[in-house]
Amino acid sequence: MSALELDETHDPERVSWIEVAPESDFPIQNLPFGIFSTERRDPRIGVAIGDRILDLRAIAEAGHLDEVADRAMLCGERLNELMAAGRPVWRALRGRLSDLLRVGGARALRDMPDAFCSFGEARMHLPARIGDYIDFYSSLEHATNLGRLFRPTGDPLLPNWRWIPIGYHGRSATIVPSGTPIRRPCGQRKSPEAEAPVFAPSRRLDIELEIGFFAGPGTALGERIPGERVREHIFGSVLVNDWSARDIQSWEYQPLGPFLGKSFATTISPWVVTMDALEPFRVAGPVQIPAPLPYLQRHDPENFSIALSVRLSSASMRERGCDPSTISRTSFASMYWSQAQQLTHAASNGATIRPGDLFASGTISGALPGSQGSLIELTENGAHPLELPDGEKRAFLEDGDEVTLLARCEREGFRSIGFGAAQGRVMPAESDRFA
Repeated sequence: MSALELDETHDPERVSWIEVAPESDFPIQNLPFGIFSTERRDPRIGVAIGDRILDLRAIAEAGHLDEVADRAMLCGERLNELMAAGRPVWRALRGRLSDLLRVGGARALRDMPDAFCSFGEARMHLPARIGDYIDFYSSLEHATNLGRLFRPTGDPLLPNWRWIPIGYHGRSATIVPSGTPIRRPCGQRKSPEAEAPVFAPSRRLDIELEIGFFAGPGTALGERIPGERVREHIFGSVLVNDWSARDIQSWEYQPLGPFLGKSFATTISPWVVTMDALEPFRVAGPVQIPAPLPYLQRHDPENFSIALSVRLSSASMRERGCDPSTISRTSFASMYWSQAQQLTHAASNGATIRPGDLFASGTISGALPGSQGSLIELTENGAHPLELPDGEKRAFLEDGDEVTLLARCEREGFRSIGFGAAQGRVMPAESDRFA
């Protein structure tokens, strides 16, 4: 394994003069970027530290970041310009922010209490203008689980799966930040016994536990991204819940793949954890057999040790004061196709990559029971429903169900960091007036 690219910002002994609880996702070793607004502030770039948000526009206008980044770039309403600036700028900005916030560092921000607000005051927005959204299918365990469900007498994996990161082009206009209600979609669905489909609300609404990354500097049409340079083109990562209507999906997906069964909503966590913050948690992925074609071969360890969990609470559970039930625990470390391979492949035909494009991993599942990242796997396509703490059962999601995705990075010798949450509550379908 090559040496991790660490610097003083990763020092586990570094602490902030802003109070940070030990269990916080956002110690000074993290410093993720997001877009927030308050009653007094229009949407702008913020940095999470503990349970507070640092207003980057305020400190940029005060001149505290002039030596590391263009002032106008830090005063925008989205992160696209910062994403486009490239890794040298990202690292210099991260270092400067760490120095401004650490005990014993520069004191400039101590005289600017108005440059901070609490999480409770803020409304979070999408972090970027997302031009394109690609969702992959990169977990060997997930692909195997679904293959066994749908092709019980055949090979779970199709012949191309171990050779190529499979993906599809999703709909960016329905990507929403955590906390946005999710309307149950309507669509065509057909039972095996029926002669014709019906148009009706989905009965098999599901989740997909994923991690996505935002592209940094873009490429021109016809330009590829060599594997040795791919890290320069990845800005940071977020949690992704790619909600899925399995009954709509199963009727429509052949021969062209997912469409309305997935395009109705995708939830992401609002804080973008930079790849530099994730550096201490970089690990080798699984051995790939057969070896990938040369353009996809790994040059360094490209996976990340990120513990993931899914929590579910029903309307009844909340009424009774029950805590959410953890229905899945898994890890991002074992993903077969890495983020670097996903982006290398996406650009391998010369397709244009733009700053702020979002690429998601596909459902993240493990090999052990309870480590699957979707209900269709956890319940074996509804055959074995989950039992919730109040006695309710769930094969798929019901109206009022609230799903929360969480992620945490832990490794001996380093400060633990997290992603925040990607949360959404299922609302009833609209009228079926179009049936």
